[in-house]
Amino acid sequence: MMMNYKYVFAALLLMSIICCTHKKNNPKPPEAPFSEVDTLAINDWWNRADNPIINLKVNRDSVVAFGLYTVSNNTLKLSAQLYPLYPEETKVVRLEIKENDGWKEIQQQEVNPLGWSALFRIKGWDTSKDIYYRIRHGEKATFEGRIRKDPRDKEQIVLAALSCNSNKDRGMRENYVRNINYQNPDLIFFAGDQSYDHTEHTAAWLKFGLQFRETFRNRPCITIPDDHDIGQGNLWGENGKISTSQGSPDGGYRYHPEYVKMVERCQTAHLPDPYDPTPIERGIGVYYTNLILGGIDFAILEDRKFKSGPEGKIPQQGPRPDHIRNPDYDPSSIDLPGLTLLGDRQLEFLEDWGSRRAEMPKVVLSQTGFCGGAHIHGSLDNRLHADLDSNGWPQSGRKKALELIQKAKAVHIAGDQHLATVIRHGIHKFGDGPWAFVVPAIVNDYYSRWWWPEDEKSGANPNPNTTLPWTGDYLDGFDNKITMMAYVNPESPSKGGGYGLIRFDKIERKVTFECWPRYVDVTKVDAQQFEGWPITIGLE
Repeated sequence: MMMNYKYVFAALLLMSIICCTHKKNNPKPPEAPFSEVDTLAINDWWNRADNPIINLKVNRDSVVAFGLYTVSNNTLKLSAQLYPLYPEETKVVRLEIKENDGWKEIQQQEVNPLGWSALFRIKGWDTSKDIYYRIRHGEKATFEGRIRKDPRDKEQIVLAALSCNSNKDRGMRENYVRNINYQNPDLIFFAGDQSYDHTEHTAAWLKFGLQFRETFRNRPCITIPDDHDIGQGNLWGENGKISTSQGSPDGGYRYHPEYVKMVERCQTAHLPDPYDPTPIERGIGVYYTNLILGGIDFAILEDRKFKSGPEGKIPQQGPRPDHIRNPDYDPSSIDLPGLTLLGDRQLEFLEDWGSRRAEMPKVVLSQTGFCGGAHIHGSLDNRLHADLDSNGWPQSGRKKALELIQKAKAVHIAGDQHLATVIRHGIHKFGDGPWAFVVPAIVNDYYSRWWWPEDEKSGANPNPNTTLPWTGDYLDGFDNKITMMAYVNPESPSKGGGYGLIRFDKIERKVTFECWPRYVDVTKVDAQQFEGWPITIGLE
């Protein structure tokens, strides 16, 4: 049979055109530098099976998940968080602001395929008025919100503080959203562990955003990652070295530095520029900085990034290098030369920050507390004498940090401990250090902790304004002096889960700590805080 080469040639030409068109319209996705983490959102992510965290294959008019912003020194920094994009989709997102009755585009940015976020930075921002914004991708995907004017004229500035968003409960956070928006804080702070899915940060971060975006859609928000966010049960960062021990007590980061950088970029890029942006080892960045809002000066620290790991450096006193079970050990035996807590760079920052703007009330925000504020971890049969994951160790580093915080006349707000407490620190004697409020866990149904002195006695100078039995002066497991004013054990309402609300009275120079249970409805007139709260202190 005769072959018609004309038709064969035409067919081959058509196939070539189709193949070229397909390659053009379906470019190869960017290759991630890691393969063992963030697998749900990297490379050919659309070929992954459904996962229990969140649906990543959303309608294309919903790919803009949320935005986070702060305004500092008249500069707006706004992070746009997207769902993963297909290779043929544009990677450009646009920022628009509302002017009169229309929208005006003011900037475009490229989405980073590691973490699927983009950062808008606008200098010369007008802080004297509310400005409505929207983030756009393609023709239909949008996220709208409001950049609030600076509340500098308000006599009282209010901060909401939350931590530890455990994946043991993957539901929405309707109670938190309702309560926080009703109380209408000027600023919201997430102190860490927004994600508990360790090796799948992007999916878990998107889930966090869906849960809480109605709290930060219309107000500035500070988010800082903690150990679970970067994929570790505990973190002693040791300036960015590689961790090789199970549980990472040797210090350093377990996973690829680009994964760590991705997590920090998604969670902190919208914060004011870092005080000193010099990266640590392996190119991992830093974000410690300060934010002035409404006449309050907030310092934002990185508790874990420079801290020494205990393994191989101190005598082990229990089944794990970080858990001391021996109540008869000598605390001075683990406070050794060369051990680091905040690191010289952050101490220099605190010194400088504390010496400026003396007229402003000051606040330090960080991941965890500067003492061992819990006796029992996880279950009632797991009593620890001391936990080296807390900032109570190393003691010399704690002392340096607290001296600078006290010198600045600042209060300290943190999370991490799954145990809400208000503590007055002692540096040289009881009561000579700063006040600290460690806020409760968002979800406290997992690895709860208890304040429960072994002798079940109150300390000297107990708090007369509460029925809680164990308040007053104590030594923690590192022989640090602390005065316990209030605590929330998991037998409390909402299993001890909830959030903190902090009211800064600029005229009276007073701070009021409030602590609200997760399942309380604050819109009701009979809404009750946890026993022991509110607590009001002076800033002088």
